[in-house]
Amino acid sequence: MKKVTIYTDGSARSNPGPGGYGVVLLYGEHRRELSAGFARTTNNRMELLAVIEGLKALRESCKVDIYSDSQYVVNGIKKGWAEKWKKNNWMRNRFEEALNADLWGALLNECAKHDVNLKWVRGHAGNRENERCDKLAKSAADKKDLPVDSGFNKSGKKKKVEKEGDPCPICGKPVIKKFPRIRKAGYKRDYYYQFYFYCPDCSKKYKTEDGKIFLTAK
Repeated sequence: MKKVTIYTDGSARSNPGPGGYGVVLLYGEHRRELSAGFARTTNNRMELLAVIEGLKALRESCKVDIYSDSQYVVNGIKKGWAEKWKKNNWMRNRFEEALNADLWGALLNECAKHDVNLKWVRGHAGNRENERCDKLAKSAADKKDLPVDSGFNKSGKKKKVEKEGDPCPICGKPVIKKFPRIRKAGYKRDYYYQFYFYCPDCSKKYKTEDGKIFLTAK
């Protein structure tokens, strides 16, 4: 198997915001650079996509050392998080979807084609290739008329508490409706909550727009 070294980095302005990724592939005396940007995305999505695109650029099965400054990406693979989420139908737990499931799935598929060793490297610490990837990613993010990251904001949303009896997103216990004691006199806000949902197990409060009462006309 050919031995290839890949450096990757991802970047997003404002996070979320315009973003891009940068990749440097090294094989012997050969060098190849990749980059692309998107109109609205996140830093983590670009970190993932950088690794995916680096592996997709290989034309045959290779032994690959990948250097990334994203612990999110490195730990997700090396600690088995992504495999666990996949087995659980892309759920982190009973109530919360895994973020970026589309990209984690693609990354697992690409890793299966090669002998991959992901290594974490500290970002902005003088590593020449890491710095180059960072520059490629930021330059891509700053380009005009960028395409849409179609997978952004489609997963990872916590299930909302909307009614009494819904499971608490923290511990899973059914929530109950609570009615707070409100002293209207001297109340500094223009509104208060006539009721909210409360978890009797972990004491988490969930306020709802249905319970909001305005004290003054808008």
